[in-house]
Amino acid sequence: MTELPVACALSDRELAERRGGLLSELRRHRQEARWLSDGVALRFPPGPSVIACLTEFIRLESQCCPFLRFRLTVEPGGGPLWLELTGPAGTRDFLAGELEATGEPPTAKA
Repeated sequence: MTELPVACALSDRELAERRGGLLSELRRHRQEARWLSDGVALRFPPGPSVIACLTEFIRLESQCCPFLRFRLTVEPGGGPLWLELTGPAGTRDFLAGELEATGEPPTAKA
């Protein structure tokens, strides 16, 4: 399999629109970020509207960032939702930059 570059294919305008819309909505719901060796795991509260937001995020981001691997976990018994974003070398730094660009406070990168 050909290694995909760690880069987003959106134009600056498209990225600004994404950050102001869907990414802003996800940021409001996000409860925690846990840094992984190859990406990040994000925790969200349970609920159908959050699941719908996350699945739309995965659909859109898989088109503009084809290097990303997405894993959505719905914990049993009304537990939290976890979205893992991982990928090849450089993914973690790319995601850290994206989180900071969307107004996220700096988080510890273990």
